[in-house]
Amino acid sequence: MTNPLSSPLATPAPPASGTPRSASGAPGGPATAAPGGRKSARRRELGACGVLMTPFFALLVTVFLIPVGTAVWLSFFSDDQPGLGFGPERTVFVGLRGYTAVLTDPTFLGGLGTVALYCVIYIPLMVAAALALALLLDSGVVRLRAWAQLGLFLPHAVPGIIAALIWLYLYTPGISPVIDLLGKADITVDFLGVNTVLPSIVNIALWSNLGYNMVVFYAALQAVPREVVEAAVVDGAGPVRTALQVKTPLVRSSIVMVAMFTLIFALQLFTEPMLLSQSTPMINSRFSPSMYIYDAAFIRNNYSLAAAASVVLLAFTVALSYGVTRWTNRANAPEEATR
Repeated sequence: MTNPLSSPLATPAPPASGTPRSASGAPGGPATAAPGGRKSARRRELGACGVLMTPFFALLVTVFLIPVGTAVWLSFFSDDQPGLGFGPERTVFVGLRGYTAVLTDPTFLGGLGTVALYCVIYIPLMVAAALALALLLDSGVVRLRAWAQLGLFLPHAVPGIIAALIWLYLYTPGISPVIDLLGKADITVDFLGVNTVLPSIVNIALWSNLGYNMVVFYAALQAVPREVVEAAVVDGAGPVRTALQVKTPLVRSSIVMVAMFTLIFALQLFTEPMLLSQSTPMINSRFSPSMYIYDAAFIRNNYSLAAAASVVLLAFTVALSYGVTRWTNRANAPEEATR
């Protein structure tokens, strides 16, 4: 008599009703392990993101949030001496007194006006000149392109204080070869006069940063599809029209980025006027908001006032940056909707 369990045609007994089965019929397979596997992979991704973002957040907290918090804290306190000033100095809470003093100080408001005029002159010149140079390099008109890029970028490699010293030498009468050369042609120019000192500062900033922004624009132009440019040429567009109506709109995001960073750095104007102030009375110790902060902290030893001015300048910078961002987003919205 044959044992039915040993027969090759015998079918195995079905598993118990409580035993899970996989899609292939085997109990406990990938179908039951998939949700747990997805969760494990998600945890690994979050862990990797956390590890990669930790240096950024550490720097953000260390070099930005802590200094800003310290400045805000200092702005609400001031060192005071009771009585006639013969008692021991103590720190007292003054509330918004520092902000009131800053916002009602004509020298601080004048510095904001000076920086605003500086931005109006400097930012359009910087963006237009850097974009024009990048378009020339991208068009192939300029020969020895690599050497041209190097020559334009080299001034940016010079530290800002060294660049200011170089131009201070060129601006100072009696030692400047430029002024001597112009004098031989009966041309008298006072680069540090009341009407020319601000354009002279703009010139230093342009010389230092033009090459860097040109490289940014040139890199963006390299990403423009060549098919689009070739199609414009086939349609009869000349070099100027191709540059202004085809290439420039395609690098609009880079233009906005350069304008934004140029605005932020322009509002912190300090190095150039600080050095030029040694040779001209047209630049006082509170010429710009940053110089006002330096004067309040290290000349007058009024750290509360300096902290309040720093917070006001930060708020002003953030507000302008936010406004530029909102404006560019609204300007790009109709174009994005038509795509």
